[in-house]
Amino acid sequence: MKQKIEDIVSYCGIICIGCPIYWATWEESEGIKENMRTEIAQRFNEQYGTEFGPEHITDCEGCRTKGGKLFSGSRKCEIRKCAILRGFENCACCPDYPCELLDEVFETDSSAKARLDVIKSKE
Repeated sequence: MKQKIEDIVSYCGIICIGCPIYWATWEESEGIKENMRTEIAQRFNEQYGTEFGPEHITDCEGCRTKGGKLFSGSRKCEIRKCAILRGFENCACCPDYPCELLDEVFETDSSAKARLDVIKSKE
């Protein structure tokens, strides 16, 4: 069965199953998982100016998980908080879409905006 885009897109338009943090979550080898977390932390630090170490890259089953593992950065995400508070499956469902909260995501991942635009066009 073919999945709908709405089912695989995060609140902000990123596809969580394409995220290296998601991949590291499911890695069975602890050695490989630790190497992945080190690389992810380095990439985050370079791209976003953070100061993460591998210990900050916690397991995550996707930001829309209900009761599952959630990356510490996702717990703090204002976009996620807003969508949950307002009861939206993703930001494309919001009458205020697009908003300032999404600007940074769209600057670093223009495909996130394209995905949400597709969902918005179906309304």
